[in-house]
Amino acid sequence: VTYALEGSVFMAGAIVQWLRDNLGMIQKSSDIEDLARQVESSEDVVLLPAFTGLGAPYWRSDISASITGMSRGTTKAHIARAALEAVAYQTYDVLIAMQKDSPHPLTELRVDGGAANNDLLMQFQADLLDVPVLRPRDTEITAKGAALLAGLKTGLYDDTTMQASWQVDRIFEPTMSNDERDQHLNKWRQAIDRALKVL
Repeated sequence: VTYALEGSVFMAGAIVQWLRDNLGMIQKSSDIEDLARQVESSEDVVLLPAFTGLGAPYWRSDISASITGMSRGTTKAHIARAALEAVAYQTYDVLIAMQKDSPHPLTELRVDGGAANNDLLMQFQADLLDVPVLRPRDTEITAKGAALLAGLKTGLYDDTTMQASWQVDRIFEPTMSNDERDQHLNKWRQAIDRALKVL
C-alpha cells in the first residue's frame, strides 16, 4: 500500500495565462520570465491569485484576488515577478502543511509541467523551501507517468522502465539567506492576512 498527500493550488500556471490573455502583458506564457527578470525583485508587490478563492491550506472560496504593495514606480515587470512568486508561495504553503502530516522531512522537490521550464520560478521555489528543486528532462512527465503506471499494472513495463523514465535535467540549489527568505514569507503572509481581514 502506498499513501500520498495532495494539496490543491487553484491558480498556478493560470496566473501567467491571466497576465497574457486578460491584461495583455505578454504575448506568450514563456515571455513571463524575461519580463520578470527586468527587475531585481518584486519590491513590495504581492499578487494574491485568489481568482477562485484560495486552496490548501486556507480553503477559502470567499477571498478575492488582489495586487497589493504597488507604488508610482511599479511596472509590469514587478507584477510579472510577483505573479511567479505567487506560484512559489502557494506551493510553499501546501508543502509546509504536508510536513505537519508527514513523519518524513522534505529533502527535495521534483517538478514538472510548463511552469517547471521557468528557471526564475524554480530558483525562487528552491530558495523558499530551502531544498533542491529537481527538474526532469521531460517536463510533461505526469501524463507519461500515468501511461507507465498502466503499463506496469498490465505487465507491459517493469520497475526498471519506471525508474529510467525520470532523468534529471537541472537541479536548483537554494541560495537565499534565512533573513531574505523570512522577508519574502512575511510579505506573503501579510497579503493573506489583509485578504482575510477584509471579509
